[in-house]
Amino acid sequence: MKEFKDIDQKYTDQLVKVKMSDVANNDLELYAKALDNAIMKYHGLKMEEVNTTMRHLWNRTYQGTDIDGIKIRSDVEGGASKRSYNYRVVMTKDQVEMDMRGRCSAGQKMLASIIIRLALSDSFGQNCGILALDEPTNALDRENIDALAASLVDIIEERKNQSNFQLIIITHDETFLAKLGQNNVMQHYWRVTRDARQKSIIERQNFGV
Repeated sequence: MKEFKDIDQKYTDQLVKVKMSDVANNDLELYAKALDNAIMKYHGLKMEEVNTTMRHLWNRTYQGTDIDGIKIRSDVEGGASKRSYNYRVVMTKDQVEMDMRGRCSAGQKMLASIIIRLALSDSFGQNCGILALDEPTNALDRENIDALAASLVDIIEERKNQSNFQLIIITHDETFLAKLGQNNVMQHYWRVTRDARQKSIIERQNFGV
């Protein structure tokens, strides 16, 4: 009868372990649900914040009248355990939403990409206000280049009092550069050239000189 020695105590010990496991599992399930709800709420708040900023910047900078505003739509796919988001950019006109993909010009697409990056940096990177544009006028016609320059001027005017805002533009387009310089939002720029030995030369140049 050795196997039954202290059977009551052994039973009690095993029962305590089972009950503690049940309580721990229930607590973890409650925690997972609370965390999921918190993430969903945070996601909703941030998307609303991003879209509010995008609407403000678009209305302030866009030169045309064919689009009232743009926003990011996030479509939820899958269940709670395998949830994913399908993000798409939509434009609105007279409260009607349409996907921007395939329906907007190159200039509208470029402006939308800049505004989206600004809005995302506002919401998720408040301590980093640097925005870099590499050859933003590629594939744009002259009208859209002028519109992009005017929109960037408006964005600079909007953000010039923000202490950590810095806009870096890399371009070979002299006309685009001149357009930016005509609006007194910047006083000088840096020109990069190569000498006879193919070494880079960086010179500061003032607008209008």
